[in-house]
Amino acid sequence: MCQDCNAAEVFGMHAAGGKREEREKMSFNKIIIVGNLGRDPELSYTPQGTAVCKFSVATNERRRDKAGEQQDITTWFRVTVWGKQAENVSRYLSKGRKVYLEGRLHVEEWTDREGKPRQSLEVNASDVQFIDSAGAGGVEGIPVRSQQSGGAGAPSGGAPRGGGGGARPPAGGDDIEDDEIPF
Repeated sequence: MCQDCNAAEVFGMHAAGGKREEREKMSFNKIIIVGNLGRDPELSYTPQGTAVCKFSVATNERRRDKAGEQQDITTWFRVTVWGKQAENVSRYLSKGRKVYLEGRLHVEEWTDREGKPRQSLEVNASDVQFIDSAGAGGVEGIPVRSQQSGGAGAPSGGAPRGGGGGARPPAGGDDIEDDEIPF
């Protein structure tokens, strides 16, 4: 709260400051999720060569129902990550791994095969942080999917993992450099 006028402050910005038109146009969409990957990330490339990685994340919470019984509630999010971070997610994460992510949330509405309206929670992630490790098998404590499950890169045949998109950029060596480590 602003001590001068009791207006709200959001992230250090005075919510009542500036012109009225500016205040009315101001909005904010940010979500923070800590959860577990529900499936292995799928990496593809746009025709322009930009990496795109898609995966799902589940969050769990425990609530009491009307009868007083504990209920486990799982919420699923479909997550999309872009660029170098997409490549790192594909390379280092796998199903079950715990992640912290920040991004913009939107609800996708669609109709299923039976004609029922459905919704899914979609996140365009701006930041993904790896919380846990997958145990032994990684390089210097950093698990690499190519060592665990046959590769995060292209399967035999040269097509990008996850299919779709444009051609995969040429791969360098398998050595990990300091600037490639995602944390």
